[in-house]
Amino acid sequence: MGQTKKLRILISFLKDKTSLIKTTLSTKRHSRIHIAVLRATTHDSSAPPSDHRIAAVLSLRHITSHDAASTCIEALMDRLHSTKNAFVALKCLFIMHIIITKGSFILKDQLSIYPSFGGRNFLNLSMFRDELDSERWDLSSWVRWYAAIVEQLLAVSRFLGSPCLSTVNNKDKEKKVSTLLSRDLLSEIHVLLDFVEVISQVPESLHLQRNNLIYEIVRLASDDYRSVQHEIIFRVKELGERIPRSSYSELTQILGYLKRFESFKERLCLLFVNRNRNDALWELVCEIKMKTEEMIKEKGEIKLLKMDGTNDSSRWTRFGEEGFAVVDGGHWTRFS
Repeated sequence: MGQTKKLRILISFLKDKTSLIKTTLSTKRHSRIHIAVLRATTHDSSAPPSDHRIAAVLSLRHITSHDAASTCIEALMDRLHSTKNAFVALKCLFIMHIIITKGSFILKDQLSIYPSFGGRNFLNLSMFRDELDSERWDLSSWVRWYAAIVEQLLAVSRFLGSPCLSTVNNKDKEKKVSTLLSRDLLSEIHVLLDFVEVISQVPESLHLQRNNLIYEIVRLASDDYRSVQHEIIFRVKELGERIPRSSYSELTQILGYLKRFESFKERLCLLFVNRNRNDALWELVCEIKMKTEEMIKEKGEIKLLKMDGTNDSSRWTRFGEEGFAVVDGGHWTRFS
């Protein structure tokens, strides 16, 4: 087994060397960017790319134009989609994640609109498989999970109009949220919950967090989840204040989102263990959920609807919890 592992390491080393030589001799524009991407996404290590390798990819010395930024993103995408090695794929995704959270505006912009003709980032890794051995097979599920996180993080950034890890202070965030229409507020919560759901779908092989690369990936995801928690808190608080004047439809939507969020709690606790517990958030969610349920019951038990009748008479309709109504003559009618 030891000889087999040494042989794999040697083959991986030769693959990386061959790629570097080809790229060095290539006449492509921005060849230094291609070389930086190759060096940051090697086959031969389960460790994350080093800081200086990542800095070489993100360096503003190269990325000073849309053309260079586009080349950088294309190089990462080509590397990602041409490999069957789980470590290479995870490293490519890791660098993309760093670009979203810490990269320059020009790089974020090019990543968010890739491919340029679609205006949408689609990593297309749902079928990724590294079949080298059982460990690589398990790592493949982490590649698929991490790709979904990167895609969803881009979606959140686009929808909110700013990166998730925004440095805007809390007062400004609260002010912005308070000006939103309820339907926009609910739409933003929907997108944020989509992100939380993707994180909660972590692979069953949690023991692989002992791998340095997986550990760093989970750490980055943990930072993103912490930021998303804060974004959710602002919006849940605001919706809580609007409960008395919310419509029946809005109340049921709020309740559905709160229950959905609670359904992720167990898996999130397994992934982050003692990190990001944020008991205050779950207490807030429980409190607003109870208030919403009470208001739904209050508004839904009896609704009186005055309807124009024949001979200038009036009809009154009662809606019960079952969704039925009593109309003229005592007949029951079901309403959707």
